Amino acid sequence: MATATPRLMGAEVKRKEDPRLLTGTSAYVGDITVPGMQYVAFVRSPHAHATIGKIDASRATARPGVTHVVTGQDIKAYCQPIPLGGPSAEGGGGAAETSVGRKHYPLSIGTVRHVGEPVAAVIATSEAVAVDAAADVVVDWQPLPAVADQLSALKDGAPQLHADAARNVEHETSIKMGEPDAAFSKAHKVVKQRMISQRLCGVPMEPRAALAMPDPLVGGVTVWSTHQAPHNLRNDVATLLGLAQQSVRVIAPEVGGGFGVKFGVYPEDATLAVIARRYRLPVRWTETRIEHMTSTTHGRAQVTDLEAAVDADGTIRALRMHVIADIGAYPIFTFIPDLTLLMGVGVYKFTDVDLKSTCVFTNSTPVAAYRGAGRPEAAYYLERLVDVIAQDLGKPPEEVRRKNFIPPSAFPYTTPTGQKYDSGEYDRALTKALEISHYQKLRNEQKERLERNDRTLLGVGMAVYVEMCGFGPFESAVVRVEPGGGVTAFTGTSAHGQGHETTFAQIIADHLGVDFDKIVVRHGDTLNTPMGNGTGGSRSLAVGGSAILNATMKVQQKARRLAAHMLEAAPDDVVFESGRYQVKGAPAKALTIAEIAPRAYGEGLPEGVESGLEATDFFRPPQLVYPFGAHVAVVEIDRDTGHTRVREFVSVDDCGVRISPMLVAGQVHGGLAQGIAQALMEEVVYGPDGQLVTGSLMDYAVPHAEDLPMFTTDQTVTPTPFNPMGAKGIGEAATIGSTPAIVNAVVDALKTFGVRHLDMPLKGERVWGAQQTARK
Repeated sequence: MATATPRLMGAEVKRKEDPRLLTGTSAYVGDITVPGMQYVAFVRSPHAHATIGKIDASRATARPGVTHVVTGQDIKAYCQPIPLGGPSAEGGGGAAETSVGRKHYPLSIGTVRHVGEPVAAVIATSEAVAVDAAADVVVDWQPLPAVADQLSALKDGAPQLHADAARNVEHETSIKMGEPDAAFSKAHKVVKQRMISQRLCGVPMEPRAALAMPDPLVGGVTVWSTHQAPHNLRNDVATLLGLAQQSVRVIAPEVGGGFGVKFGVYPEDATLAVIARRYRLPVRWTETRIEHMTSTTHGRAQVTDLEAAVDADGTIRALRMHVIADIGAYPIFTFIPDLTLLMGVGVYKFTDVDLKSTCVFTNSTPVAAYRGAGRPEAAYYLERLVDVIAQDLGKPPEEVRRKNFIPPSAFPYTTPTGQKYDSGEYDRALTKALEISHYQKLRNEQKERLERNDRTLLGVGMAVYVEMCGFGPFESAVVRVEPGGGVTAFTGTSAHGQGHETTFAQIIADHLGVDFDKIVVRHGDTLNTPMGNGTGGSRSLAVGGSAILNATMKVQQKARRLAAHMLEAAPDDVVFESGRYQVKGAPAKALTIAEIAPRAYGEGLPEGVESGLEATDFFRPPQLVYPFGAHVAVVEIDRDTGHTRVREFVSVDDCGVRISPMLVAGQVHGGLAQGIAQALMEEVVYGPDGQLVTGSLMDYAVPHAEDLPMFTTDQTVTPTPFNPMGAKGIGEAATIGSTPAIVNAVVDALKTFGVRHLDMPLKGERVWGAQQTARK
């Protein structure tokens, strides 16, 4: 009698990726060399806004080892301007293609609009020579007035960045549903608060890098890049260089983190591709940390005015929200503030809304996707606003939340912003998080500390979030059983640390009966992977995993037919059970996939069955999916210094069915680190002149292990009906829920001083200063 094979989906398994990553035997772009390769360094603007005069490269070209110096004028004939807002896995594009005046060449011509914008590229036989020669290039800069923040950029008389953008406004979006004005006119109380979601930098472990090599076979170019969506980059490079898409090959080898900042086509990618084709020369560039701070897209950067119409019992009747978003110098991906509006009701049932976003150009690094991309901002505003309402009404924050939750009976639920929430039990998640954190004991401890005037204040904060993810339009997969019985799978998503190879192998193993160790999952090379949309927006499992599962089931169906032929049984009588293909009711008559595979590639196939054992699937999700959860943060604040320590953090997340629990835990831990860091320490700061004050990791604070507690994670499971696994996304969830929970906890500790709201990051001096102001 056959014994059942253990199910891998839902099991704790070791990551397939880790042995090569932990031993350093794998290759990143910076590890790859090709014969004759040279190196590129960029000449970048030291000014936030300036006209480019003459570029004198004579000293640079005289330096031994320097091959060429190219400017925007040199490559203009070989390259189109960078497209405005390309396709994105975050659910939308960027600016309208009609906005011709807002485009710029990869090496800028005429005007620069932010510090770090590239205007020339030096090619040399070593990286050191290229960097030294770039410093030799003399540019005749003619500085122009600059504006570094969105509120200043909207003022009359502010410096104008683009001739076709009056008041520096890139676009505005409004969503008005129900009768918000009537609700406000009848409100028991109108609660108002301005909130800031500050500008952040991605800071992945691996900075950006690119290597471009001419491809004489097709007259095109091969580009290795640290990128989240290789096919998108391929298509963009082809468009820029006027090439057929099949003439461009993009390879994303190991990618050391992305968080959304490795999307789209950057000037450096396009410049290297042009150089490789024009000079028939392989060239590589690796970003420095300072270049990363100035030239890789930033995230968040919103100032938002909020108003809620509330009843005396805490019922929220209507919401007004105006998001004023800084999008930086160019429109890379300006849909993010609109995503904030689309998630503008969160987990709450009010239907009268007046929501608006205004996207504003400033002389700063462009703002685009960063982990969560618009959804963390929405959750932060709503969850802070609920706490402000509770404080103003003198009610417990959990009571106000429960009063306003969308009830489980309402699902599927269409929000006034048009989102079609699939499933949710928000109160269940909050109740579980409060129970795990021993909430009432914490409140008692808080009261005792205040009564004895303890030097350390205790604060307890909570947040309940919902997010949109699983963006389409599709994702792809090829699953191939090799003649020897192993499996090679190809996915159109492209991992940068998430563990796709592990999760997808778990799905395949369970549905084909192949040993986990005999499955190889490949991704990141446009030459051998089917057209895909890459990794972002928590889409890889819900969309990419569904394609893997569907392709696997097609292979299983063919394997059953082959097994029936080999076992001399009717096809309908063969079932896949316990990892084998057996005749119903006769488990002794069974075959393994390793026994079936050789027949698929040999003689004696049943009539009408083609050779081979593989299948392709393009899964188009019918709609988005909406994971949710509840977080509880416990902080201790030193009254004398304002220093905040996160003592405990409880995260209860619902991402539907979990395929790989260990990977879910890893995503949650990483997301919590980034969300907590925004609340307490991270901030990109520009001076009024557009100079970057936090231009290195000496100035920009990222969290250390000692800044974070051991996390307590738990779950509820609410499957989605919109993919075959019932899975939702988890990659961004913890970043969305943790930031408001921490800020709510800090303000909770300070409310005894009358503090109602503090803007992030809540560094010691800000928290200390709030106490001093209250005392005065």
